[in-house]
Parts: sequence; structure tokens; C-alpha cells
Amino acid sequence: MNHVRLHALDSRPDGDEWIVGRLATGRFVALPEVGKQALDLLGQGLSTTEVEERLRETTGDDIDVPDFVEALVDLGFVAEVDGREVASPPPPKPTLARIGPRHVRWVLSPALPVLIALLITTTLLTRPPVPLGYRTLLWSPHGSAVIALGAGFGWTLLLLHECAHLMTARATGVPGRMRLGTRLQFLVMQTDISGIELAPRRHRLTAYLAGIATNLTVASLAALAAGATHGTPRRILAAVALLALLPLPFQLMVFMRTDLYFVLQDVTRCRDLYGDGVAYTKYAARRALRRTTAPDPSLELPAHERRAVRAYSVVLVVGTTLCLAFLATVTLPADITLFARAVAHLGPGHSPAVRLDATAVVVALGGVHVVWARTWWRDRRGRRSS
Repeated sequence: MNHVRLHALDSRPDGDEWIVGRLATGRFVALPEVGKQALDLLGQGLSTTEVEERLRETTGDDIDVPDFVEALVDLGFVAEVDGREVASPPPPKPTLARIGPRHVRWVLSPALPVLIALLITTTLLTRPPVPLGYRTLLWSPHGSAVIALGAGFGWTLLLLHECAHLMTARATGVPGRMRLGTRLQFLVMQTDISGIELAPRRHRLTAYLAGIATNLTVASLAALAAGATHGTPRRILAAVALLALLPLPFQLMVFMRTDLYFVLQDVTRCRDLYGDGVAYTKYAARRALRRTTAPDPSLELPAHERRAVRAYSVVLVVGTTLCLAFLATVTLPADITLFARAVAHLGPGHSPAVRLDATAVVVALGGVHVVWARTWWRDRRGRRSS
């Protein structure tokens, strides 16, 4: 190879390295200073031979630029090699593609978090009537009404939460894509904003915390509105406020890469806290069983990352163990019992109302598990092919 044409790439300095990547695909990589120099020279149209000569003059080292270019091709950073187009899968279609950065740039205003903080503070000082107990959720004597509000508002808030991540990332130029995903036994809605790694830190943290801020904003507005109303509207608004707060404890489960996990990863300046934590956990387990002579993978990391990864691995093991134990002892037995009873009630000798109720349980419960299984398999197959 001689000349290459690169796709549009973005970059930012990160300590002694550079984070370089494509916003369209969300692929990025950390490069040393000499790698960034090579990338810039290739982007100027110099041949690989000319780039090698320039780097030899400036660094005194022999750099294998053709190998470097091959790595860039694998990352999807190269559009053409010697005038021939490089075949690569097209970037995934963004969610809500018609919304551009100019439409949502206001979400990055420094005034917005100040306004949200003032709203939350006002809510706490006025102490609106929103008891944090299960009775607040049972706002109506009609169970169907309670379930309808919980399901309808729950999914609406979930979409608002993910749209907050998406719009904040979009304001920085990151396309972003929303889809279903799995976290251990949980079926979740997730937003891929990988390209946010190329944005300044304030914008990254804003994108990570945008969902939590949305929940707190909705809860505060509903609580304030509840304090200004009476009767059924007051009970509904109080239930809405509590429903908006209920997902927030889940964010503390950082061993499942929640919003706060990405904040933690950014604050600790780790490249891949979860991936490195899993690798170290596997190494520690094999070493404890005396089934490995491989070196500690965390030793390849900088000292600050190594400390964070080892501490995180403890959280990873404890949190995952507790979640799976809860699944085995509570969730699965309850689901299996409920499903088995529903199937039994589908048989002869039961009234149409009982059969209808059983059918609803089978469809709803079975449907959720089927969607979880399909989503888990899709993600697993995607990881294998990448």
C-alpha cells in the first residue's frame, strides 16, 4: 500500500495519549503521540513511505506504518487504499436521525443543571405530600388502574430517560442508537453513545447523568404539582413522583454498567473498567484454583487504573453473586410458580374469566422472557462476530 484516505475522524488529548475515533460508528482507540502524528501525516495525503521517513526524522525510531494502516483498516477508519475503496459495513442508522446537533445544543448549557438543582432544592424545601411507601403507588382501589398507570408511565419515563442520553450525545455530534439490552437477568432499554468518548469531560458527564437528571426533574415537578392539588389528581401525581424515583437505586448497581458506572469509569480515568475488571476477576479465580500461570493482566495497566480495576472487581463479584442468588431463590421460583398456575387454569373446568386471566399471565410473563432470551442471544452473537 502507498496512499490511504481516511474517514472523518475526531480526536482529543487524554494524558500522554490521544483518543481517536469515528463519531458515525462509535469506534475509538487510544494512540500514543507518535501514532497521532502518523495519523495526521496520512490524513495530509502523504504515502506510507513518506510518513515513515518523517517519523524517523522527528522521533529517531523506525515505525512500521503499513502495519499501523492495517490496524486502522480493521477499526474502520480507512475509506480508500491506493484509490480502491475499503469495504466496510455501513454505520448503524441513528435513532431519531432527523434531530441534529443544532436542535438540541441547548441541553449542554451550563444553566440547565443549575435550574434542575434549584427545582430539586425547591421540592425538598416545600416538602410536598409524597410518602415513600408502597401505599402511594396504590392510589386507586381498582387494581387495573394502578397497573395501567404504572405500565404506561413506566415505559414513558424509560423512553424519556434514554432520550435524555441520546439528545445530550447528539448535541455533541454523536449519532446515538437506542435498543433493548440485557443486564444479567434484567431486560433494559439502553442507548449506545460510544462516540461521546471523543467529547470534552463536561459533555461526557452531562450525557451520562442526563437520564438520572430527567427522573429527578419529573419526580420534582410531579411532587410540586401534587402539593397544589387535592383528591384523585393529588394521589396520581404522588404516585407518578414515586414511580420516577424507583429506577434510581438501580443506577447504584455499577457492576452492570449503569449510568453511574460510566461516571465512575470516567472519574477513575479507566479505559474499560468493566472489561478489565472481568479479566482480572477471571485471572484471580484461576490463580486461586491454581489453574493458570499467566501473568496478572492488570499489571499492564497504569497504576491508577490497576487500583481502580482491582477494587471494582470486588464490587463486580459481590454484586453479580447477589443478583444471581436473588434470581435463583426469588425471581425464578415466583415466575415458574405463576406460569405453572396460569397454564393449569387454561384447562377444562375453569370459567372464561379465569381462562382469560391465565392467558394474560402466560402471554405477558412468557413474552418478557422470550424477548429477554432473544435480546441476550443477539448481543452474544454480536460480541462473537465483532
